[in-house]
Amino acid sequence: MAGMSYSGRYDVIVVGMGAMGSATAYHLARRGKRVLGLERFGIPHHMGSYHGHTRIIRLAYYEHPSYVLLLRRAYELWRELQRESGERLLHITGSIDAGPEDSWVFRGSWESCRLHDLPHEVLTGSELKRRHPGYHLPAQHLALFQPDGGFLLPERCVVCYVMGSQRAGAEIHGHEKVLGWEALEGGVRVRTSRGTYEAERLVITAGAWEAGLVGDLRGLAVPQRQVLAWLQPTNPEHFRPQSFPVFNVLVEEGRFYGFPVFGVPGFKFGKYFHLQETAESADEIDREPNERDERLLREFAERYFPEGSGPTLSLASCMFTNTPDHHFIIDLHPEHEQVSFASACSGHGFKFASVIGEIMADLAESGTTRHDISLFRLGRFAGLSGQPRRTAHPSADGARNGRLSSFRRPREMRPFW
Repeated sequence: MAGMSYSGRYDVIVVGMGAMGSATAYHLARRGKRVLGLERFGIPHHMGSYHGHTRIIRLAYYEHPSYVLLLRRAYELWRELQRESGERLLHITGSIDAGPEDSWVFRGSWESCRLHDLPHEVLTGSELKRRHPGYHLPAQHLALFQPDGGFLLPERCVVCYVMGSQRAGAEIHGHEKVLGWEALEGGVRVRTSRGTYEAERLVITAGAWEAGLVGDLRGLAVPQRQVLAWLQPTNPEHFRPQSFPVFNVLVEEGRFYGFPVFGVPGFKFGKYFHLQETAESADEIDREPNERDERLLREFAERYFPEGSGPTLSLASCMFTNTPDHHFIIDLHPEHEQVSFASACSGHGFKFASVIGEIMADLAESGTTRHDISLFRLGRFAGLSGQPRRTAHPSADGARNGRLSSFRRPREMRPFW
């Protein structure tokens, strides 16, 4: 169908039908807007950041406590999507955030629970192993268990959002690359490999390709290669969803995350920011896992999850798109208020896709949102746009973000098993 062209004008064009874009199209279409969604690959696809069968969702949030309010709404919206689609997309296992007692991973998670009065329990590494035998963390490490954590099924979430938006009247095009856009008086024009379209508003949610469409994000939204492993457990009972909470752990080798066996064979895990391999363009990322990738991941599993470190079953690559401070970028275009964008979720964004879709629909409708997105505004990087990426977050190599005062287990921390 090369050369196909569509006539007419839309209320909103959404560029990128991944996690954020599909949710945005869904919310806008359900509000009665005439929506065009454009995706350069298929729907779903395995070229970006959301594939891999499972993605962690957790309510305790060490990255910044202000994320918790957005997460509460994200959970509500994921459950709404489940009801509307008739599919189970959210699986609750509980979540573990663990590390040395003064580490920013453990301490930040604990502080977010205290600030937002989230149910939680603190365990030593030894106690965690007794309760969840798949874990073999250092005995002196502390682990925060929060019972609302779990995982989402990312490909199915995207499919459900796209199909839901179609039911509400949205027009979705796959395999149609956006070549450029321009602001018009009172609208926008988007040029693609198949045609030219006009709309009142434009939303850009192109993930690792975002900086190619929004010049202000060059040097601020940097694609990075990421690799995941699935290994065969030698004791499968210890790695089932009923007995194995999802995790984020900070150990001397770095910060790692992982999941129980689900959907496909194998205990799945990865290292945040992996080997620090970045590129100016997402198209330059090496998508083939190699022996070095496998060795790095296997060494972690053999040390901390030995019963999960049997034969390698699968390896897969994806991409992070990182900002200098590893917080999201969500804002209106600084020169064209009819254009908004969300990007650079820095490896922890999928769980927020449901609420970011709502936020982007708000911005497209009125330029404002009831949600607090002050942490994510582009203006915080004034003077940095187009500059080389700054030093990675300490999480990239396991270093700690400063020393925190000694932690003592407070009496009010009560078990929720």
